[in-house]
Amino acid sequence: MKILYGVVGEGMGHATRSRVVIEHLLSRGHELKVVVSGRAHGLLVRSFAGRERIDIDEIQGLFMRYEGNALDVGRSVLANLGKAPASLARNIAAYVRLDFEPDAIVSDFESWAFFYGLNHDKPVISIDNMQVINRCEHPEEITRDPDFQLAKAAVKVKLPGAHHYIVTTFFRPPVRKERTTLVPPILRPEILAARREPGKHVLVYQTAAANEALVPLLQSLPYEFRLYGMRRDAVLGNVILRDFSETGFVDDLRTARAVIAGGGFSLMGEAVHLRVPMYSVPIEGHYEQILNARYLAMLGYGRHGESFERDAIADFLDNAPSDTGYEPRDNSELFESVDKVLATV
Repeated sequence: MKILYGVVGEGMGHATRSRVVIEHLLSRGHELKVVVSGRAHGLLVRSFAGRERIDIDEIQGLFMRYEGNALDVGRSVLANLGKAPASLARNIAAYVRLDFEPDAIVSDFESWAFFYGLNHDKPVISIDNMQVINRCEHPEEITRDPDFQLAKAAVKVKLPGAHHYIVTTFFRPPVRKERTTLVPPILRPEILAARREPGKHVLVYQTAAANEALVPLLQSLPYEFRLYGMRRDAVLGNVILRDFSETGFVDDLRTARAVIAGGGFSLMGEAVHLRVPMYSVPIEGHYEQILNARYLAMLGYGRHGESFERDAIADFLDNAPSDTGYEPRDNSELFESVDKVLATV
C-alpha cells in the first residue's frame, strides 16, 4: 500500500513516535512518502537515510514562541504571520511536486497531509495523543476550567472526519466517539530496551531555553540535577547542563531519582513507562499539557505544579518513590491497531 505520512514539527515528540510507526509500516512492506516540518525533518532524514520505499520531503509548519515557561501567543501569531507568504509558497511547491498517489493518509496532528487526503478523497488515519481531548470523556477534576472547551474545539477542527483515530495515552478515559482506538504510549526502541535503575540525580527537561530562572532555583536544592533543553554543556555547581544526546538522555532518564519537566506527552509517557516519578509544570496556556499533568497526578505517577516553586519541588523530591507501579506495555497493541485499520481501507 502507498501511504502519505504527515508529521507536525513543533516539538520532537511527534517525530520520535512517528519514527516508530514508520518503521512498522516499512516492515509490513508499505511504500511511504513523508512530509514533515521543523526540526523533526532532520531527525527523520537521519533515521531513514538510505532506506528503500521511503521518501521524506520538508514542508513549512507553525511554530511557537515562549517567554519563560509560558506560551507567548502574541509573538507566536506575529512570527507565523511574518513567515506566512514564504511558508505558503513552500507548501504549494511541495503539493505540486508530489509524484505519489497514496492509497491512504496517516497524520500525526499534521494538516498538509490531511488536506491532501480531503482534496483527493483518500482515507485519513490520525495517530497522535491530542485527540484524547475531544474523543474521550474526562472527569470534572480534569476539565474544571473554561479553557478545556476551547482546547476541545481546537482539536476537533484540526483533523475532522478522519477514517479512524488511534490515540496514544497512558491514561484510559472512556471513549465517547466511534472510530476511536486508545493505545499505550508509543515508545522508541531505546526506551523499550532501557531498564530502571534508580540513582541519586534528578533529570530536568526544559524546552524553553528562555527560562533561565530555573537554574538558580535548582542550585538552591540539595540534589544533583542534569538539565537538558538549554542547548549547551556546562557545569553550574550541582546543575549540569547537557546538550541533546539520545543515548545520554535515555540513560539519565532510566537511572534518575525523579524527573522535572513540562507537560509534553512524549517524555511523560516515557517516564511513566519506566516508572520514574515526575514533577510536571505544564507550559502556561497549553491545555493539552495541563490535561496530561492532571492525569499524571490523579493516577499517582507524579505531581502537577502550576509553576516552578522551590518548596513544592523540594517536597516532591524528598518524598518521591523509587517506583510508581505503572504496568509497562510495548508497542504491540499499537501495531495491531494500525494493521487492523489499514485493512479496512
